[in-house]
Formats: sequence, C-alpha cells, structure tokens
Amino acid sequence: MTSIPEAAHANDYDSIAEGYAAENETSLMNAYYERPAMLDLAGAVTGRRILDAGCGAGPLFAALRDRGAVVTGVDASAGMLELARRRLGADADLRVADLADPLPFPDNTFDDVVASLVLHYLEDWGPTLAEVRRVLAPGGRFIVSVEHPFAITMMQRLAGEKTSYFQTRDRTEEWAMGGQTARMTFWDRPLHAMTDAFTAAGFRIDVISEPPPAPAAREVFPEVFRELSGTSFLGFLFFVLRAG
Repeated sequence: MTSIPEAAHANDYDSIAEGYAAENETSLMNAYYERPAMLDLAGAVTGRRILDAGCGAGPLFAALRDRGAVVTGVDASAGMLELARRRLGADADLRVADLADPLPFPDNTFDDVVASLVLHYLEDWGPTLAEVRRVLAPGGRFIVSVEHPFAITMMQRLAGEKTSYFQTRDRTEEWAMGGQTARMTFWDRPLHAMTDAFTAAGFRIDVISEPPPAPAAREVFPEVFRELSGTSFLGFLFFVLRAG
C-alpha cells in the first residue's frame, strides 16, 4: 500500500497540493488509519494549545479544533497552507515554516505538538526535536506518527532491493496526483534510532503504538481486507512523548 503523508519538509507539495489533499481526505491509510490513531492518542483536548507541525491541508487541525483545542498550524508548503486556509477559515492561525528551521514561537507556547507523518522527511531529527521541546510547556506531549521502519524494509526487500533495516538511509519516490508529479525524498531509520533521538532531545517515551485501522475501514475497503485474510497490517508507527 502506498502511504500518503500529511505534510512534508523539503519536497514539492505545492505542485501536487490539490490532488494530494483530495486523496488524503478519504484514503484508507490517512482517513481510516493514521488520523483516527492520532486523535485517539491525543484524547481529550478541550482548551489545550496544540501545534500541528506539518499540517498540510488541515484535516487533523480541523478535527482537533472540532474537539475544542486551540490549534496553530505550520507547514513548509505555501500551496498546502492555502488549501488549509480555504478549509479552516481566514481566522485560522496558519504559518509557513520549515521544520528543519527554528520555530516562530516563544518557549512554552503549546500544551501539545502533533507531527503527523512528517519526521521521516528529515535527515537530522536533532534540531527539530530540540525546537519542539522548547515550544512545549513542561509536561507537554509530542504526538508523532512515522512510516513503520519494518514495513518499509519488508516492502523494499519484496521489491528486490538490497537494504538494511539498521541503517538510516534516504529513499526517493515519484508521486503522481491530480495530473501532476513530484519527487518525494524520505529518510528511513530503525526504531532504535528514533527512540535514541527522542531521549537525547529530553523526551520521555510514554507510548509506542501499532494500532489497527478504524473499524469502519473494513466496510469501506472490503477488498483490501479480503486480501489480508482478515488480519490487520503494519503501516505507521506512533509515539506519545513527554517533555520534562
């Protein structure tokens, strides 16, 4: 299955913004798997100040806001943010910001930061994690989803590629959406490299999760689950981290 991330770092989302946003809205991997899992991990958010880091066209932003959170969104793609503004309204707090750069917020601004399928676009997590921890209030949560490293390794090996799970390595794919194409570069890394980066940045790991899709997914995509013989699948890996 092809994953459709929520937002990207240095890739050209502007060129595929319309097609990407449309697919993200209803796809199995996003609408029925990744987004419900992120919302479940976030739990009750009424009144919480949340930064949606890599907000894309704003579907997670909208869901968190509907649940009572006070949400700010940043993304590197001005095209994606334009779609988010159409969806969320002119008063939505949306800003162009690259997660590889310092975040445009004071210390201790947010109760939570969510990063939905965005960290795997970054080669070096250190500066980004340091910035996330800086803008989080003490005890704040960093809720993260990334492509599952074991699933990526298995797909590469099934495709005949020579790869090592234990290496941090780059991977490039060509996406075609809405009649446009874009080359997207990812950085795959093993689980221990992720957890090492989190703890080195001063986070405590509260949750590592490999959830199933939302129950409705089996009704909407019956052919997928018939092929899986009734089992679930590994697609993404989820974390809840706590700032000290």
